[in-house]
Amino acid sequence: MARAKKTPPRSAMRVEDTWDLAPLFKSDAAWDRAYKRLEKQIGRLAAFRGKLGRSAKTLRDCCAFEVEFDKLAERLGSYAFLKAAEDVGNSTYQGMVARYQHLATKAHEAASYMAPEIQAIPKKRMAAFLKAPVLKEFRFSLEKLLRYRPHILSEPEERVLAMQGEVAGTAGKVFGQLNDADLRFGSVKDEKGRTIELTQSSFRSLLESPKQAVRKTAFTQFYAGYAAHANTVAATLSSSVLQDVYQARVRNYPSALEAALFHDRVPVSVYDSLIEAVHDHLDTAYRYFEIRRRALRLKTLHFYDTYVPIVPMARTRTPYDKAVGLVCEALAPLGGAYCDTLEKGLRGRWVDRYENLGKRSGAFSAGGYAGPPYILLNYKDDVIDGVFTLAHEAGHSMHTYHSARNQPFQYYDYTIFVAEVASTFNEQLLNKYLLERAPSRQMRAFLINKEIDEIRGTLVRQTMFAEFEQIIHAIAEAGEPLTLERFRAEYRALLERYFGPKVVIDDVLALEGLRIPHFYHAFYVYKYATGIAAAIALSERVLKGGKRERDSYLRFLKSGGSKYPLDLLREAGVDMERPEPVAAAMARFTRLVDELDDLV
Repeated sequence: MARAKKTPPRSAMRVEDTWDLAPLFKSDAAWDRAYKRLEKQIGRLAAFRGKLGRSAKTLRDCCAFEVEFDKLAERLGSYAFLKAAEDVGNSTYQGMVARYQHLATKAHEAASYMAPEIQAIPKKRMAAFLKAPVLKEFRFSLEKLLRYRPHILSEPEERVLAMQGEVAGTAGKVFGQLNDADLRFGSVKDEKGRTIELTQSSFRSLLESPKQAVRKTAFTQFYAGYAAHANTVAATLSSSVLQDVYQARVRNYPSALEAALFHDRVPVSVYDSLIEAVHDHLDTAYRYFEIRRRALRLKTLHFYDTYVPIVPMARTRTPYDKAVGLVCEALAPLGGAYCDTLEKGLRGRWVDRYENLGKRSGAFSAGGYAGPPYILLNYKDDVIDGVFTLAHEAGHSMHTYHSARNQPFQYYDYTIFVAEVASTFNEQLLNKYLLERAPSRQMRAFLINKEIDEIRGTLVRQTMFAEFEQIIHAIAEAGEPLTLERFRAEYRALLERYFGPKVVIDDVLALEGLRIPHFYHAFYVYKYATGIAAAIALSERVLKGGKRERDSYLRFLKSGGSKYPLDLLREAGVDMERPEPVAAAMARFTRLVDELDDLV
C-alpha cells in the first residue's frame, strides 16, 4: 500500500520556492531594532498637539512625520504578518504580530487628536493652507479628511472611541472563535468511502463530490452544527449590526450604509442600482440552474448541488513554471513591460509557492510600499484553479507594484472598491486566452461553466449578501429586534428570489446568513460584485481596443489611491455610477449560459 504523502515542514522547502523577505528586514534581529526605534517615536506623534492650525508649514511637517512613521510601521507589520503566515504555529512570529498590533494601537491613540484638531482649523484659514505650495503633496489627503468635518467629534470623544476600538469588534471575535475553533461537524465518508473530517475548508470540497448522497450528508451535517448554536450566532450578528448602527449615529451619518460608503464617496444609488440590475437578470440564473439540474440528471436541484462540476475535466498537470508562462501569455495585451516585470517576479522570489506544514491556507497578495508585492500560494499542479489563483493574485501584486512606484506613500494604497478589479481583470484575460485555445468541446464547456460559476458566485451571490446586509441594518435602524427567526425569514426570502422557483431551498439553508464572516465588516461584499462587473467591462475594452485603451488601464494601476475609486474607474473607461457595467456583465453571463446550453 502506498504511503500517504506527508506535508513537508518549512525547513524542507527549497529556498527558490519561497519568498525573500530580506527587502523588508534582513533578520528578526533587524526587525526588533526597527520596532524599538518606532516605539520611541510614538511620543513624537504628540509633539504637534495644539500647533496644527499655526501655519501651513507646521501642518505639512506633521503630515510628513506621520508618513515616515507609517512607512516603517507598514514594513514592521508586513514582515511579522508574512513570517507568521509561513507557519501559523510558530509562537515567535505570532508574538511579533501581537507586538506590532499593540504598537499600532498605542500609535493610533497617540495620534487620535490630529483629525479633530485639523477639523477645528477655521474654514478660511484652512482654505488658505490648502492653496499653499508647501502642502501640495498632502492636499488630497487633507481634502478627504475635511469631508469628515460633520462626522468628527471633539478630541476627548475621539480618544474615547479610539480606546474602545478593540471592544467594538467583540461580536466578530466571538463569532470567529466559535466558527474557526469551537464548532465541530464530525466526519463524512466521500464517494470513495474515505472518512473525511468535515471542516470549513473541506465542506466546499465535499459539495463538489460527484455523488449526491455525499453532498447531502455534508450539507445536512454542516448546518446541524450551526443549528445547535443558532441563537448564539444570531446574537453575535445582531450585536455587530447594532454596533454598526451605533457608530453611524454617534458620528452623525444618516444610516450605517451611508457611513460605510462615505469613505469611498460612493452614492447609495450605486448600491441600489447593483441590486436592481442583478434582479433584472435573475431569469438567466434560473435558466442556468435548470441546465445544471439537467446535466447532473437530477429530479430536483438543491443548494448542495450547485457546486459540483457539471462538465468533467480530464486530470492534467500544470507545473508552476508552466502556469507562469500561461498567465504571462494571457496578459500579453497589457504590453511587454507589464509581462516582463510580472514574469521576473513570479519566477523569482515574490512568491511563496507550495504548501508546508503549518502554512496559512489559501492564497493572498500582500505587497506594500517597500519590498516586492509578495504572494502566498499553496500551489497544486493537478487542478486548473491553481493557474487562475496565480493570475488573480498576480493582478493584485501588479496593482501594488505600479501604484507604489508611481505614487507617494500617502496615495499608493488603493481601496477595496478597486482592489478586486485588477485581480478579476487578469482572470478574465486568462479565461479568454484558454477559451481561444481550447483543444476540445469538453474543455470549452468546462471553461465556460467555470466563468459562469465565477460570475454567479461573485456578482449574483455577493449581491444577495449585500441586499441581506441592507435589509438587516434597516431593521435595526427602525428599532425592530433582530431575532433568530427574523434573520431566518429575511434570508430565506432572498434565497427564494435569487435561486428561483425550481431550486429546493432546504430549511436549514436559512442559517447561511448567520455564518458569513464578511458580515462582521458591514457593507463590504458589494465591492466584490461591482469589482467583477468593472473587470469584465475593462477586459473587453482592452481586448477590443488598442494602445489608448491599454494605457488608460495601466494608468489606473499606477494611480493607487490618488483619487476616489469611482473617478479612477471612470478614467480607466468604466462608469460605475451608471447601470451599464453591471448590465453588461449580466449580459455576458447570459451569453455564456446560452453557449453552455448548446454544449452540454
